[in-house]
Amino acid sequence: MKILKICKEAITSNGKMGKVIIIDMLVEKKEGDNESTKTELFFDMMMMVLVTGKKRDEKESAKLLLEAGFTHYKITPILG
Repeated sequence: MKILKICKEAITSNGKMGKVIIIDMLVEKKEGDNESTKTELFFDMMMMVLVTGKKRDEKESAKLLLEAGFTHYKITPILG
């Protein structure tokens, strides 16, 4: 939250308009997509070993962006 708020201040200071691009993995509730499941499990293991992370679904991510002051956002799910 703190980082997002600082980003919001930076991109809107002095009348500027900018964008923040966030690349993150979201938890999805759909079944049967083997590639997505493998990728998600890999990232789960990385988060457990390397950092203390939190997985969010699309609704939780949207709430976080709104609380940080981003009223316009677009979430584009891709596996890449």
